[in-house]
Amino acid sequence: MKDIVISENIKYIGADDKDIELFENQYKVPNGISYNSYLIIDEKIAILDTIDKRKTDEWLENLDKVLNARLPDYLIISHLEPDHAYNIRTIVDKYPHIKLVGNNKTFAFLPQFFDIPNLEERKIEVKDGDILDLGKHKLHFIMAPMIHWPEVMMEYEEHEKILFSADAFGKFGALDTEEDWDCEARRYYFNIVGKYGVQVQSLLKKVSSLDIQKICPLHGPILKENLSHYIEKYDIWSKYEVESEGIYIACASIHGNTFNACEKLKEILEEKGASKVVLADLSKEDFAEAVEDCFKYGKVIFASSTYNMEIFSPMRNLLLDLKEKNYQNRKVGIIENGTWAPNSAKCMKEILSTMKNVEILEPVITIRSTLKNIDIEKLNELAEAILK
Repeated sequence: MKDIVISENIKYIGADDKDIELFENQYKVPNGISYNSYLIIDEKIAILDTIDKRKTDEWLENLDKVLNARLPDYLIISHLEPDHAYNIRTIVDKYPHIKLVGNNKTFAFLPQFFDIPNLEERKIEVKDGDILDLGKHKLHFIMAPMIHWPEVMMEYEEHEKILFSADAFGKFGALDTEEDWDCEARRYYFNIVGKYGVQVQSLLKKVSSLDIQKICPLHGPILKENLSHYIEKYDIWSKYEVESEGIYIACASIHGNTFNACEKLKEILEEKGASKVVLADLSKEDFAEAVEDCFKYGKVIFASSTYNMEIFSPMRNLLLDLKEKNYQNRKVGIIENGTWAPNSAKCMKEILSTMKNVEILEPVITIRSTLKNIDIEKLNELAEAILK
């Protein structure tokens, strides 16, 4: 177990997973993922969440080492997703006396995953504002529904002023990885939690009056310094506000001609003084990165070839995913390409029109197969509109 210090009486017992290729079987995690679990040692002893089945043995070793032959009294179930809850039955079997602490939705869903013996006698059902007294340490329960499952709750420990934040404030990457928190936390947030901005805003209001000295999420590092930075990022993200004034060009090109047009637009924008222009080939770009960047930047160009009278699939998939994740409050440009019947602009508009406060800039550009001088004139017009 890596030496992660929280405090004398609150211990880290989680594990890094460096072998996993896809988190939730869809998100690339080149630097792995951490499954965080914590133990509070007091007059009563509480385990805060279990971890994924992939690291069960390591987790049990960590737990046994820190317990040092003592018996835990409670298992707090903050979130029932299997990467955090797989070992609930393991703990019940290992410690038959242990009490399970959750809310009404926790115990509604729990039987779908496990057959827990004597569940009615074993469970302690809590609601918003309830307190579990461990001795010096007291856990205040904060319901956080839809961040990002209905049963999610957080715990604020008043003695050491620690927020156990479930999946909130988490990120991709193992704990022994040195990397920028913002980038991987942003990719994690928008792909996993991003749909639920209203609920995140509600949570931020709930915790705004708390004196928080540390944040302990279920993925990613324990946050101890400059907490206002992380909270500010969550505030921006959950309001769907613009984080960066750069321009993101998302391109879905079949034979390269649409991508050539996007390269030309990038060149024009930079010549006109755009400080940051990011061009991505959606057929090669990590899909989760594309989603992240569409939310990060205030202005986005969607460029797609026409395919089967529709949108080329990498672009269609991106737009539908953005719609699902509540994409809003952006200015966008559209470029389509086609040889005999360009139609992707119409199809892209149909999806974008269902999104809140998404302004489509003029001109919408149609390219017939390859880039020509007349198209470059239109690209200049679009660049002017973007930069205005």
